[in-house]
This record gives sequence, C-alpha cells and structure tokens, in this order.
Amino acid sequence: MHTVDRDQHEKREGEELPPFSRPIHGWFMWYVRRYLKRHFHAVRLLAGQGGVADRPALAGEPVVFYSNHPGWWDPLTFLFVGQALFPDRMVYGPIDAAALGKYKFLERIGFLGIEPGTWRGSARFLRMARAAARRTDVIFWITAQGQFTDPRVRPLVIRPGVGHAVAAMPRGLVVPLAVEYPFWNERCPEAVAAFGPALCVADAPGRSPEEWTAVLERTLEATQDRLAAASLARDPAAFSTLLSGRVGVGFAYDTIRRAKAWLRGERFDAAHGGLARAGKGPR
Repeated sequence: MHTVDRDQHEKREGEELPPFSRPIHGWFMWYVRRYLKRHFHAVRLLAGQGGVADRPALAGEPVVFYSNHPGWWDPLTFLFVGQALFPDRMVYGPIDAAALGKYKFLERIGFLGIEPGTWRGSARFLRMARAAARRTDVIFWITAQGQFTDPRVRPLVIRPGVGHAVAAMPRGLVVPLAVEYPFWNERCPEAVAAFGPALCVADAPGRSPEEWTAVLERTLEATQDRLAAASLARDPAAFSTLLSGRVGVGFAYDTIRRAKAWLRGERFDAAHGGLARAGKGPR
C-alpha cells in the first residue's frame, strides 16, 4: 500500500501542464482584443519609474506573475498583457473549476480548474505551479488575493498558498502585477497595469513559505501604490498604450460634434478629453 501511495505521489510530482492549443488561443485572443476594445477606452501599462522597467526581462527563466484581484476582467487582462508583451510564452493560470466547467475549451488555452477552499484544490494548485516552474516557455499567473478585492484595501493580504508555491520553486522569477479599472475622462473605463521588480527565487534559497508570503505582499502593495498614484493623476503620457478602445459619447452627440468641427475646419477628436490616442505605444 505504501509503495502504491509513493508511486502515485511521484507521478503527481512529475505532473505536466495540460496541452496548450495555439490555434484555439489565437482565435480566442482575436475575440479578447475586440471585447476589450469595445468595453475599455484603452489598455495601458505604466512606464518605467525609479529604475523599474515597464516590463520585466524574463531571461529564459520560469516565471510567475502574481497580481491583485480587483474584478471580473482580470483573466482577460492577463491573457492580453501576456500575448502583447511576451508572445512566445504560453499563459497558464488557475480559475474556479465551476466557472471553467461552463467553457471547457478554456482548458486548451491555459486555464486550470481549481476547487477553491478544498484540500484537493490546494494540492492541484501546487502541482500545477511546480509543473510551470519546470518550464521556460510559460507564464504562470496567480490572482494572489483569491477573491475580488478593491485595489485600495490596505494592508494587502495574499493567500498563503502563493508563498508555498514560490518557496517550492528551485529557480525562476516572481513578478508582481498590479491592475485597476478606473474611469478617467471617457464614457468607458481604462484598464491600467504596472509591473513591480522581478524577484529572483535563487537569491533567497532558504526563505520559508511564510517569509515569501510577507515579501510578496510588500512588493505587490508597493506596485499597487505606484499604479494608484499614476491612475489618480490621469496622465496617459505616463503609460504605454497597449490597446486603444472605444471613444466618444454616443452616435447622435458625436455626429453634432463632428459637424461643428468640420464647420470650423478642425480635425474631429471623438475623445471627450482629447485623449483618444494619447500615451506612448508599446516599446
């Protein structure tokens, strides 16, 4: 009996990530881009500040992105940011198994069904995190708070399983990613994101899961604070614009505005604040 249990344990330790279908992923990302453009004014990435790059250099390492969890949009935001900035990497991440059951095709593009709040769910999460830690062609993303949480809540608290997953990594990078969905000057909200400094697992080989949890919380909270300050300033020039979306107030009102601009010999800008395409493009 003990031999069988040991064999099963070793088999699970060597478990691989589920197969990833690039054709299905390509089709779904076409849909995601259209969906985000329809519902957001823009998707923006905070530019470098204080020596921190606006995107991490992955350098052929296993990578975990861990983030706050402000809303329903988070998985689509992560998928888009992953494809836009790191197109050579496959993006895997855990979601509620019940939600995944309604859209089975998502299993083919990196969504991993986890039963939250259960031993079985925690065990599968750790197995999948270990499997991702053996891959240099994957980004493993984690909504570290585990439930929807307003980005202004302090102190930041993440699930302890995240610290356990990182402590079990023999090498790799762990990168904080802060996201918000603020309204600025347009009818549609902005989707804004910011990376924090990448943490190298090999630099802290003896760090315990509890110590990792504390470090991860501090680093993500600092990244959220930096993003919050930029979001409050409403300055698109502080961001790289990854995707430009919907502008304008509505068809009838915009038609009148367009006619007025034509009569004045001016170029019509549908954006309410004149920011339709403001901000730098992706670098």
